[in-house]
Amino acid sequence: MIWAVVLAAGESRRMGTQKLLLPFGGTTVIEAIVRTALDSEADGTVVVLGADRERVRGLLKSYPLVFAVNEDFRLGMLSSIQAGFKALPNNAEAAVIMLGDQPAIPAGVLDALIRAYRESRRGIVVPVHSGRRGHPVLVGTKYRDEVLGLDPAVGLRQLLRAHPEDVLEVAVPDESVLKDIDRPGDYRKEVDSSSKARRK
Repeated sequence: MIWAVVLAAGESRRMGTQKLLLPFGGTTVIEAIVRTALDSEADGTVVVLGADRERVRGLLKSYPLVFAVNEDFRLGMLSSIQAGFKALPNNAEAAVIMLGDQPAIPAGVLDALIRAYRESRRGIVVPVHSGRRGHPVLVGTKYRDEVLGLDPAVGLRQLLRAHPEDVLEVAVPDESVLKDIDRPGDYRKEVDSSSKARRK
């Protein structure tokens, strides 16, 4: 089984407000991401909570999700990835790690990563657009213990550097794999792009 792990634990300090709860495409940022996970070929979805956990959990209570709480969310993104890996069921083969600030990612990107993993059996699958690596990233659970032992100060890129022979790059046409929402200007651009896409 392949699971989606949605990282929804951040404090959104650069945004100045909790970006997961901002409106996006008729819903909210975090709901758009969760719906993408649920619409994909992933077999289940873990949402990692941290800052504003009760507000985020309340917003998502009607969705079929597994929740994990990262008490150490202030240590950064890797601590949430580690919490997500700990929450995966024993029969999980891999996890597609989804950032909590990429609401424009389509389910087709996840599906491309999942299919590439199944066909290649590479342990790490990364989307590439215009020659640049982006997110989400699929990581096989054979690396579970290694992920749990990584240094939070450096992040997941340690794993990719340690196993270059096991990394598969998958070209995707969608530029959204390179974009995330950190600041108000990023949010406005993503909302505008989403509105234009819906009108087409």
